[in-house]
Amino acid sequence: MILASVSLALIFLVMFIIFAKKGQFDEGESPAIRILKDDNTKEDE
Repeated sequence: MILASVSLALIFLVMFIIFAKKGQFDEGESPAIRILKDDNTKEDE
């Protein structure tokens, strides 16, 4: 049972490293935060 747990953990670790190198987790801001920083308003006109 321990061998199965360690094997599964290693599989997830390898998958995480592969996806991190491919840029899966590179987004700096989520869309929910991005809308709060929007500077294009009608009040400036």
